[in-house]
Amino acid sequence: MSPVDAKRRAGAVFAITLTALVALQACTPAPSSKPRAVAFSHVVYVMITDWHSGIVIARAEIEAVDRIPERDAFPDARFLEFGWGDRDYYPAPRPTLGLALGAAFASSASVMHLAAYDQLPRERYPAAQVFAIPLSQGALERLIAAIDASFERKESGIAEVIASGLYADSHFYPARGRFSLANTCNTWTARMLAESGADISPSGVVTASDLESGLKALPGIAGAP
Repeated sequence: MSPVDAKRRAGAVFAITLTALVALQACTPAPSSKPRAVAFSHVVYVMITDWHSGIVIARAEIEAVDRIPERDAFPDARFLEFGWGDRDYYPAPRPTLGLALGAAFASSASVMHLAAYDQLPRERYPAAQVFAIPLSQGALERLIAAIDASFERKESGIAEVIASGLYADSHFYPARGRFSLANTCNTWTARMLAESGADISPSGVVTASDLESGLKALPGIAGAP
């Protein structure tokens, strides 16, 4: 069994454990009282696979606003994917139920998984759900700034690699925040989108299903090609 397959199996165990421990609440944002007149000139992607979610942004968009210096580890990438999670469970080559429970109840730190690739997200993850999120220039800059602030950095200004990533072109970096049953990778994804100004709340977003419900309620959202 490959490390990715093992992680998917452990993720399924974690999802079952999570479902048994918390009452799931779908995230249904309140409708906006005013029509929006915003120029959506950019697109980012939210990838949902099994229990996990991540945010995918074109590397050129990040470079244009000079944020997330860790991007320089992947100078030839077309897209960068960001996923947040528990520091012990997420990078583990063979995650176990014990690690999953530790993440849920006694997480001591978190990590950011940064992966680079050239394909469109749908091509990269043909079995995943991929949502295209239209954003204005200001919203895109706020999203990138929020992700940038999620990294834990020292005096050098660049986060240090603490583990190999799940794929050939990926790394794990220290991140801010602490994972828990009420603050999962899906909560983080919703929080980043909310920071951009998207009409979604991280409150009540625990599982990938919760996040999916919130995304489908956003205006103009569609599955990515």
